[in-house]
Amino acid sequence: MRTNLLSLVAAIALVPAAADAATPIAGRWLTEEKTAVVTIAPCGSSTCGRITRLLKGPPSGPPVDANNPDPKLRDRPIEGLVILTGFTDVGSDWRGRIYDPKSGKTYKSILKRDEDGSLKVQGCIAFFCRTQRWTPVR
Repeated sequence: MRTNLLSLVAAIALVPAAADAATPIAGRWLTEEKTAVVTIAPCGSSTCGRITRLLKGPPSGPPVDANNPDPKLRDRPIEGLVILTGFTDVGSDWRGRIYDPKSGKTYKSILKRDEDGSLKVQGCIAFFCRTQRWTPVR
């Protein structure tokens, strides 16, 4: 009887935590500019996103991370580059960091699934955020 009561209390305690979880974001996403596909998946204890396919690139060859602040990393290809790091579920959304290969800068970021199935992607400096909408790749 005591074991059943403890099990019931534990189950009730877990229900609010499950209800507060953010909608999952794992999957393949087409960027707003329709230039790349980003695959979001678990990596260690957090969630990360990698550019897994470039849809448009310069005619001179595969683009590289030319604007990276670290000169040693400027020759690495954009395709395969991890741009979303350290994302964790904070209840209503996911929080982590996003790297912008165009500027070579990393920003705080918020990811959230919208009702229409798109992914709201925000890169923020202090209270100012830039927002994009990524669509799922089917």
